[in-house]
Amino acid sequence: MDVVNVPTYDGFQATATALAMAGRLTGRRRVLVASDVLPAKLSKVRDFVRVHLDLEFVAPVDGTADAAGVADRLGDDVAAVWVETPSRTGAIEHRLQQLADAAHEVGAVLVVGTDPVGYGVLTPPAEQGADIVCGDIQSLGLHQWFGGAHAGFIAVHDDPRFVMEMPSRLFGLATTDVPGEVGFGDVAYDRTSFAHREEGKEWVGTAAALWGIAAGVHLALMGPQGMRELGEVLLARTAYAQRALAAIPGIRLADGAVHLREFAVDVSGAGLTAPGIVDRLRADGIEPGVAASEHELVVCVTEITSQHDIDRLATAITTLVAASAAEAAATLDTAATHEEHRA
Repeated sequence: MDVVNVPTYDGFQATATALAMAGRLTGRRRVLVASDVLPAKLSKVRDFVRVHLDLEFVAPVDGTADAAGVADRLGDDVAAVWVETPSRTGAIEHRLQQLADAAHEVGAVLVVGTDPVGYGVLTPPAEQGADIVCGDIQSLGLHQWFGGAHAGFIAVHDDPRFVMEMPSRLFGLATTDVPGEVGFGDVAYDRTSFAHREEGKEWVGTAAALWGIAAGVHLALMGPQGMRELGEVLLARTAYAQRALAAIPGIRLADGAVHLREFAVDVSGAGLTAPGIVDRLRADGIEPGVAASEHELVVCVTEITSQHDIDRLATAITTLVAASAAEAAATLDTAATHEEHRA
């Protein structure tokens, strides 16, 4: 994208603000949510926009957006189509252009919430019809820091309609009094809540500019080649982990989408529960993932997760499955013996 704001507090706020921008731009209040969104993020966004926007969900199909379902629900009262890629379970959306075209036909905005870590290899939303791209920069070299580190970004094309709806400060090149000299200056400062205070379109709140500098240093050190290698590593290790876990009897992948870092597995066929797996493996020094429900385990693979780590996780879950099967067989044998005695 052409224009990126000074970092907001976090990616949750950035997404909420992006949707509020869409509402102001269109004068509408209905938002179609086309992806599986992280519950904590959805809660924060809903709290932020609920006075002005109504969120309406269109259930994903096989991990990604139901483009036909979204098209059927679109109308001249829709402000935005909101897509998360990667989704809550790490699914990469492959229908962005189709969603963008459908949204634009009715005058709506396509808002894409994303993680920039994969765009060394993935086609960016800017090239697939996205109007506003937002998210968190935590993955760009920001380490753990007392509940963080987090900072949100909002990015748009160089279109004054969108730029003037951004409540955050922007900086750009500006000429000075010295001929041929340029410096940095505020861009359209009068549109910000800093200038208008309580009369502003939206209150920005705490920025996280220092984390933006840290992420900028990280990107400068990585360079295009480094980011491409990072994206390739993440896709490869995620796919390897998916194959390793899906090979375990009774464990199946939750969907058939391409995934980056996160993916979900259904453990119901193995006679296990997701919370049970987490409790058992944490006791052995393994962090297997997040129990999203009784039988859904969301696993995360990052660039520092080695093949050995993945193999260790697969082996540990295989052991749990075997133990569960043995326990179930023993229970059946005991029940059969009791039946024989009663007979």
